[in-house]
Amino acid sequence: MQDLFDALKKRVEGDVMFDSFSRGRYATDASLYQMMPVGAMSPKSEDDISAALDIAAEQSVPLLARGGGTSQCGQTVNTALVLDNTQYFNDILELDVEGMRCVVRPGIVLDDLNRALKPHGLWFPVDVSTASRATIGGMTSNNSCGGKSLRYGMMRDNVLSIKAFLADGSQHQFGPVDAGSPASFKALQNDLLALGSREAAEIDARFPNVMRRVGGYNIDALVPKGTPNNLAHLLVGSEGTLAYFTAIELKLWPILSEKVLGVCHFPTFHQAMDAAQHLVKLNPQGVELVDATMIALARDIPMFRETIEAVVTGKPDALLLVEFAEEDTSTHPQKLKDLEDLVGDLGFAWDKTGKKWGGVTAVPDPKMQARIADLRSSGLNIMMSMKADGKPVSFVEDCAVELPDLAAYTAGLTEIFEKHGTRGTWYAHASVGCLHVRPVLNLKLDQDVKKMRAIAEECFDLVVAYKGSHSGEHGDGLVRSEFHEKMFGPRMVANFAEVKQRFDPNGMFNPGKIVNPPKMDDRSLFRYSPDYAVPAFETGLDWSEWTGSGGGFQGAVEMCNNNGACRKLKGGVMCPSFRVTRKEQDLTRGRANSLRLAISGQLGPDALTSDQMAETMKLCVSCKGCKRECPTGVDMARMKIEVQAARNAKHGLSLHDRLVAYLPRYARWAARVPFLMNLRNSVPGLAKVTEKPTGFTATRDLPEWHARPFRDSEVDASDTPGAVLFADTFNRHFEPENLRAAAKVLKAAGVPLAVAQAPAGERPLCCGRTFLSAGLIDEAKVEAQRLVTALLPYAQKGIPIIGLEPSCLLTLRDEIPALLPGPDTELLSRYAVMLEEFIADQDGNPDFDLPLASPAPKVLLHGHCHQKALGVMSSIEKTLARLPDTEVEVVETSCCGMAGAFGYGVETHEVSRKMAELDLVPAVNEADKETLIVADGTSCRHQVADLTDKKPIHIARLLEQALIERKGS
Repeated sequence: MQDLFDALKKRVEGDVMFDSFSRGRYATDASLYQMMPVGAMSPKSEDDISAALDIAAEQSVPLLARGGGTSQCGQTVNTALVLDNTQYFNDILELDVEGMRCVVRPGIVLDDLNRALKPHGLWFPVDVSTASRATIGGMTSNNSCGGKSLRYGMMRDNVLSIKAFLADGSQHQFGPVDAGSPASFKALQNDLLALGSREAAEIDARFPNVMRRVGGYNIDALVPKGTPNNLAHLLVGSEGTLAYFTAIELKLWPILSEKVLGVCHFPTFHQAMDAAQHLVKLNPQGVELVDATMIALARDIPMFRETIEAVVTGKPDALLLVEFAEEDTSTHPQKLKDLEDLVGDLGFAWDKTGKKWGGVTAVPDPKMQARIADLRSSGLNIMMSMKADGKPVSFVEDCAVELPDLAAYTAGLTEIFEKHGTRGTWYAHASVGCLHVRPVLNLKLDQDVKKMRAIAEECFDLVVAYKGSHSGEHGDGLVRSEFHEKMFGPRMVANFAEVKQRFDPNGMFNPGKIVNPPKMDDRSLFRYSPDYAVPAFETGLDWSEWTGSGGGFQGAVEMCNNNGACRKLKGGVMCPSFRVTRKEQDLTRGRANSLRLAISGQLGPDALTSDQMAETMKLCVSCKGCKRECPTGVDMARMKIEVQAARNAKHGLSLHDRLVAYLPRYARWAARVPFLMNLRNSVPGLAKVTEKPTGFTATRDLPEWHARPFRDSEVDASDTPGAVLFADTFNRHFEPENLRAAAKVLKAAGVPLAVAQAPAGERPLCCGRTFLSAGLIDEAKVEAQRLVTALLPYAQKGIPIIGLEPSCLLTLRDEIPALLPGPDTELLSRYAVMLEEFIADQDGNPDFDLPLASPAPKVLLHGHCHQKALGVMSSIEKTLARLPDTEVEVVETSCCGMAGAFGYGVETHEVSRKMAELDLVPAVNEADKETLIVADGTSCRHQVADLTDKKPIHIARLLEQALIERKGS
């Protein structure tokens, strides 16, 4: 395909990517399939798309438009040239606030669009669970629905017109039929309307009478109805098989910002399904299902555990989340009362037992509503968090039946699953009879693939019996297109083929979807094909929680199901590099796909240690955002350590990596000559001279070595300490005032203190973080073992170990147990706490007395990524709440971008700056002079100080400033 690549490079302004790693990253979506594309490109303009169409047609190469790549049926994979619209082709072209409409490019993400609409009091309400990464183009192609379709309808109901290229290269506006259309377009228009007239009776007879029907083409939009037919509605749900969208006109709605939620508890799943038909009579926005499996799995996921504990009473077999949102918000209390009365009328009450136990938990609080919404929208990913080889598989995912049939249909489907020795996971849209159900199967096994086929056949027979839809939300793609004849009959399938032929006679657009599909169980198209295998290989960390080669590393990598949660651009932490570049390469999902393909040999020999893999990992800042925020638990920071270790074994270390990694080893010697070590910052031109050999950018000063580093002897050690202080390398040698402040604060609170010390004559203790950052696992183990040996006696006595630097202290809770698995490190991890965690835990302790005054009217708090990943932020806020008359604002930001040595690297410092400039720098710059900026991370403080005129401080120093001096002290 060199000719195709060369031709595109000459004519296209956007990125053109034909290397094996790039192609591999676009070979999968959130389905069970994998198809290696010919190449990929990111168009910047309509001219780029037009050129790609021309060149692809000349060389007989199919073309596939792609958005977020989260399709669950295989719509967005093909042996084609993939055009990724998300990187550049993603803006708002027109916004008509008064007319409540807008025109957007297909690559704009739903959440981004709604953020732009919010100041105008408008929103686009097709609120799919993947709103943080779903593009409007993908949603239109899929005829997406979301949880509020009961109120607002589907994409088809909210798309006004579509501007699109046809396969012949011409571009047209598809909307209400207009007599003034060009002759070439009028011929197409007339042919389509003629088909609608001819097939009106067949369409009426064969299309199921349910709201959720997205299977096949929407040729019912062509049937004469007395008003102009809207041809855009034929393109909605066409899965990129008919035309290439370049602009989409949307109907907008006013925001109903206030809502209330009732969480209905049911003792059995069947009773919940039967109740749905009654609950919708109250006219809610939506009724969403959460089953017992999802509840249990969510309890094991840190980000959801508190939500489950807050809203779930007892042990329900199913919950129905009933949401009301009315313009007149004064009716909301009555809506909840009506819901409680209805559930009672159905025979359920909290004081009953057995099959009559149940009731409603009212949730009026918007913050809790948002947490529940996040839980529900993560349903798929929560289900996929199972660590065994068997996973819930999407293929009968979202069949839809009429509500009176829902309980009987789900009972019949359960019988089918049990017949084949499996079970299903259930969640989502009970209000419209469209449940997301996934039987648990291991598609690496031929026997389970055969089970999948049998279940699909029997399930769709059941759907036909109930006159339902086999495709109720997620489309057809590779998994369901094959079954159109069963659902619609041969004449309707012929109609679909006629539409495809009229639009795309040469099969250029996304072939094999909707029309002329392959078999859904063709294993050559699976992500795990029959010849998929991962040879044995050695790893340095403990991956035994998972299965497969590399001691479980394979299974950990395969946890990525391509759900794309890492593609979000606001909120949380992950994935900070993607937020800057918007490249699939710089994304947790992109990296995980590269790893899976590399270890299974699909990217050629030595792919794991190749330059392409190093480039793939280069912008990963090891923020650990994915550890907490990836619903399937893909921990790319830990995986990166293994990749670097493998590369080091083959290629060795650069001087830059050695200078960073071995910092703890040479720190005590460097600290003796701080003036010499700091010359690089003070002598003009020296930074530039040393830039190339050291790899440190000349555009930044390096951290200054302190003239008076912290000494363990500065603290009068208690023989019976109430806590032990771990002095990390960074605070010890660069900012010792933080350690001194912490010691002073703890002394003021009456806490007897000791300092963790290495044996006499040895270098100070270190967590090994710098060695891990360079992939030096053996060296990190040495440091970890020294630290464990020194701290374990305290943990065995139940004495908390307090640290100040998040990346160091929290290593005791995360990486060290993976370096040195066993009961000792497990115990130690339970007693390793940040200073603010220790203070927050003292509520109710009469011996802890910390008198504080207000240090400033306002504190702006930036959390370190590892604090966010390991759930420390609430403790910081709780500790700062001790400050009287002080407003505390937490900056909603991703990674600061410094990330240890990342922000100082020649090749990475620009991206580092851009990460900070997304949210953190603007927030700090907006703060007034009296506001104190607090950041616990050494890197975070340096980043803010470098890029703003503010000087952040550690929380220890903030508390020191707030201390009230006692009389006589």
